Amino acid sequence: MYTRTTVALILSACLPAFASPVESRACTGPNVNAATISLIKEFEGFVASPEPDPIGLPTVGYGHLCQTSGCSEVPYAFPLTTTTASQLLASDLKSPQQAITLDTASSVVLNANQYGALVSWAFNVGNGNVASSTLIKRLNAGEDEGTVIAEELPKWNQGGGQTLPGLVRRRAAEVQLAQTATSVGALPAC
Repeated sequence: MYTRTTVALILSACLPAFASPVESRACTGPNVNAATISLIKEFEGFVASPEPDPIGLPTVGYGHLCQTSGCSEVPYAFPLTTTTASQLLASDLKSPQQAITLDTASSVVLNANQYGALVSWAFNVGNGNVASSTLIKRLNAGEDEGTVIAEELPKWNQGGGQTLPGLVRRRAAEVQLAQTATSVGALPAC
């Protein structure tokens, strides 16, 4: 008869073999690099007080989507400064960083610029869209990261059902970032 501890050890050793590469990981995604922050700031623009974005959603700072009336969840006074907006952006990026880290299989290898491009995209389109995307499915199927990013990101150019020139430019900038060589790794993170 096995003890409770022995059973726990056996299960912990066996479960990873049956879990998918995505399900078995629980870790913290790395912070994006300065090039990614610059790209996001350029395309989101700075908004000191809550205003509607191009499709009418209230945003503030560098693309913070307001969750409550008057954006009361923001822990800084309005109007924001560029410093407080940068702090808010750093906080807001935690969720898309986690989405990219945990939605990709542990076999997916991304350098810091590829990862940053995907985090920028996730920040823009939302984690739910990332999880169900063909882009993530293709990466997890083992396709070449550079090819997948170059082919899939440009498809995400619509807002409110219309192709938006700003999104076309943003996706092109994200692809360019992803194609910028770096020896700094990002994923797998754990």
